[in-house]
Amino acid sequence: MTSPTAAVGFVGLGTMGSALSAHLLAAGWQVAGYDIDAARLAAHTGRGGEAATSPAGTAIGDVVVTSLPTAQALLDVATGKAGLASLPRPGLVVIETSTLPLAVKHQAREALAGRDIVLLDCPLSGTGGQALTKDVVAYLSGPAPAKALALPVLRAMTRGVHDVGDFGNGSAVKFIANLLVAIHNVAAAEALVLAERAGLDLAAVLTAVADGAGSSDMFEVRGPAMAAADYRRPGVTTTVFDKDLQIIAGFARETGTPTPLFTLATSFYAAAIAQGHAGDDTACVHAVLRGLAGG
Repeated sequence: MTSPTAAVGFVGLGTMGSALSAHLLAAGWQVAGYDIDAARLAAHTGRGGEAATSPAGTAIGDVVVTSLPTAQALLDVATGKAGLASLPRPGLVVIETSTLPLAVKHQAREALAGRDIVLLDCPLSGTGGQALTKDVVAYLSGPAPAKALALPVLRAMTRGVHDVGDFGNGSAVKFIANLLVAIHNVAAAEALVLAERAGLDLAAVLTAVADGAGSSDMFEVRGPAMAAADYRRPGVTTTVFDKDLQIIAGFARETGTPTPLFTLATSFYAAAIAQGHAGDDTACVHAVLRGLAGG
């Protein structure tokens, strides 16, 4: 069942946003979408969505979801010309699902609060490929009344919602999750290079390891691409993930936390970009390790 309004706005229809909005449409929601890319907007209408001409134009119900690539994009959507802050819509709830520096989310939150619009910090854990199958979870943070309005929307486009408390906690949990993703992804690549060098059947290794204690989501999600040495179908490109890595590193510095494993792992993503894999899926760290092994 959808909410009584059954109408929601969606700003940002890229890899993640298009998948999430498609789930809302499939669940029967009326979805007004906006993206600066005309092709993405056309794809949204092709799936049965409505096209808005601005972020403000997506506010057809009580909730708007944002899925954005950069801090500047969030500020533009919140406070730019025809942005959400231009609306006389007190009580509107904005579910901000992007992975961005907390300082920027606070800036957007304060700007929208001046118009009595509530921003929820609610990043998602999962790749674009996982979003296609609704295999992502939401880390919801912010005031309780706004969360109640957001929950029906989030449940329609994710497999789980974790209420992690006050505004900003959602991003903090996402940074921690992505720290683990960064390390596990490199670990999976290292393991598969070892398996290849040992002369093992990689398909058999994928099946056997996935069934045991050594598995991880990254091993299972990205392992097949690594085994095939084919990184062209990005769930998350290395360039996009590099942005996340920098945010996590900043968060660790702010909290005074040593992260030696994470710091080592980031060097392989930097190497992948330097070696021409910027637009490939982050499984391409496998190519870096393979190269070190002479493969």
